[in-house]
Amino acid sequence: MLNPSDDAFLEDLERRAFRLFWESAHADTGLIPDRARADGSKPGGMASVAAVGFGLTALAIGAERCWESRADAQTRVNQTLRTLRDRVPHEHGFWYHFIDAATCERAWNCEASSIDTALGLFGALSAGRYFGGETAALAQELYDRVDWPWMTNEEGLICHGWTPEKGFFPWSWNQFSEHWGMTRLAMASPTHPLPASAWTAWKRMPWVTYAGRRFLHHPPLFVHQFPQAWLDWRGFADSVTGVDFFENAREATLAQRQFCIDLRGHYPGYDENVWGLTSSDGAAGYMDWGGPPVNGQGIGAADTRIDGTVVPCAAAGSLPFAPEECLAALRTMHARFGETVYGPYGFADAFNPVTGWVGTDVIGIDQGITLLMAENLRTGFVWKLMEPWRPQ
Repeated sequence: MLNPSDDAFLEDLERRAFRLFWESAHADTGLIPDRARADGSKPGGMASVAAVGFGLTALAIGAERCWESRADAQTRVNQTLRTLRDRVPHEHGFWYHFIDAATCERAWNCEASSIDTALGLFGALSAGRYFGGETAALAQELYDRVDWPWMTNEEGLICHGWTPEKGFFPWSWNQFSEHWGMTRLAMASPTHPLPASAWTAWKRMPWVTYAGRRFLHHPPLFVHQFPQAWLDWRGFADSVTGVDFFENAREATLAQRQFCIDLRGHYPGYDENVWGLTSSDGAAGYMDWGGPPVNGQGIGAADTRIDGTVVPCAAAGSLPFAPEECLAALRTMHARFGETVYGPYGFADAFNPVTGWVGTDVIGIDQGITLLMAENLRTGFVWKLMEPWRPQ
């Protein structure tokens, strides 16, 4: 159980993250921008379907906590769901990764994305479960139209995406990454389900051993977090390996904490309570960095792009897995760096405690995982909403 001080800190962190989704949504479409200025001055013009998914769940949390009225939140949700149904282009139910928040047009010749569609659906279904009525009907309609077998290759693996110019991507979700929550959602579809073999089709690799911990891994921590933001995997034993994905995520989180501590000789800004790497902005651009390295061979094998940057949502997204360590990290970063890194929408996406670089933006999916996992730690609210899809 959280003490009152920790609970108050998380209340503030969550409420600030919620404000991003409430204030940055496009007035006409309700779509959520991929990113916005961390100082609250300007939302981006390009939406991401994944950010929309986090935003829909954020609206349920905001209504439950009375940050906005339930009626106003439901009106916003329904506006967004109707946009997704009627205006956002899709292929066999799969939305494009990025869409113009105002016109709803596909952006940058991007792909119809399996994983981003799944994150959008998780948001829709959670909001539907919370608000009921028209909201539930709209969410179900969006879920029902997704043709999961169409996005599956001959090996029974879900493809990453499809474009009208080149067809299906050559890549599939063939080993451990962020896809296993999506796979569960696809198997549970009432209209176009994947067979049970979809769960066993992907390889349980790579395994990493670091600091005495052995776990299935992919370096950015979000791969452990996103599948567990909506679905409660506690106590689930994988039928292939017996691995408990919740405990696996705890091991990965604590291993990364130790990995950052071990890098302190190179990057003295890291310490026991200032750590965290997951895909984020960096001084040189957007980075899919993380750790420890997949080959588990230690510091010398670390991602050479790591420069001492800290990504607060790495700790925030793991709050349910390692509450003591993650809370200590977030509270230390807040106390030590203050308004330099903590603004109207919560923590800036990333910062470097040695060079002084602070990202100018917040990113929807990063504030989203912060909000959902803080709420799951406090109340399990999102997990309870998504109980029908909970893995057994």
